[in-house]
Amino acid sequence: MPTETLTVHEAAAISGWSARMLRYLERVGLIVPPRSASGYRVYGAPEVQRLRTLRELLANHDIALSDVAFAKRLRDDPTLAESISAWLEAKPRKPTTVPVADWLSFEQEKSRRLLAASAA
Repeated sequence: MPTETLTVHEAAAISGWSARMLRYLERVGLIVPPRSASGYRVYGAPEVQRLRTLRELLANHDIALSDVAFAKRLRDDPTLAESISAWLEAKPRKPTTVPVADWLSFEQEKSRRLLAASAA
């Protein structure tokens, strides 16, 4: 391990990210700093560079950190990527058992039940 490293708080101070945000970045896998023998995160030049270029990426493309975290998740989870791709390509289809005149109320009722179930 390099001798020139920074603690999470030092890395936060020089990068403009908070220590809490650095921990979040690690949790979602965007920045994974090595650990010291005693288990502390240590940030070297590679991690500081990634923090800087992450900030540039966000600014250059006017995106949020959550967008990058989600892009990583899509890249790491092929099943999720396939599900989202399928949803984007899917066309709305009326259930065969529902008359056209009742389709909207049918969907409203399904949504109401889904919301009620998620609130419980």
